[in-house]
Amino acid sequence: MVGAALRTLLHETIDYAGLFPPAALDMPAAVANYAAYRVGPDAWALGRFVLPAARLGEFERAADALLTPGDRWRLSVLLGPELDADAARVRDVNRRHGARATAVVDAVELRAADAPAIARAAAAVPEGADAYVELPVVGDVRALVRAVGRAGLRAKVRTGGVTPDAFPRSDDLAAFLEACVSEGVPFKATAGLHHPLRGAYRLTYEPASVTGTMFGFLNVFLATALLGAGGSRAEARALLEEGDPAALRLDDDAVAWRGHHFTAPQLAAARARVVSFGSCSFREPVDELQGVLGAAC
Repeated sequence: MVGAALRTLLHETIDYAGLFPPAALDMPAAVANYAAYRVGPDAWALGRFVLPAARLGEFERAADALLTPGDRWRLSVLLGPELDADAARVRDVNRRHGARATAVVDAVELRAADAPAIARAAAAVPEGADAYVELPVVGDVRALVRAVGRAGLRAKVRTGGVTPDAFPRSDDLAAFLEACVSEGVPFKATAGLHHPLRGAYRLTYEPASVTGTMFGFLNVFLATALLGAGGSRAEARALLEEGDPAALRLDDDAVAWRGHHFTAPQLAAARARVVSFGSCSFREPVDELQGVLGAAC
């Protein structure tokens, strides 16, 4: 059972990205999965359905029989290099589905490596959608996060992938989290967060897959809470590297880690910063969370 404090931390947090590696499902399978998750017992943890703008038409065809008026699906759409064309696709989908409240693109995701690219992103964002700008985590990340915030956008960080070199260093990820908390910029994470806590895991679902050290979604969310409560970057880095479930204490009204105590209001404040994480699997993080609960309660 998931207590109230952990539900506060993880409510609607898993953006389902089944189309993307390593799952790489086809559209009908990913849509069918998402439809099932929306009505399943763990729907409280489910966020948006993630897809590229270029595949919106394919999504509509696959989901047509599943979309019910008034039961709106929330979509997060990746905008590619042709920002204006992709933004037009988003507007078209929202215009056609808005009246029936069957689906809405209320978030878009795109990349920007410098201030001019962030400005171009801000100009292209469709109205009514929150925009998450994926930033590099090396260099002056605070300046980039500040530019994102001033443009009225949100930040995004890539926390892994299917090769070992896709994972950022703990120092760099801690610096990104610190910048977002200090600048008051909400963010999401993507890739490599299938598991609750840091550890060595297979990087794909192939039997011969290489392994790599992955961050856990609890590491990222709790490190954000720690920074918001006045913790240091060094402490956040240590929390990002925590892999022992016994180091956590998960009560109904609070979460603790090695002497740090996070109340429900502090966890709610953290969720105002770390909004969600994209995962090609929904069941894997939810099911593994139960194992952590058994060790940490």
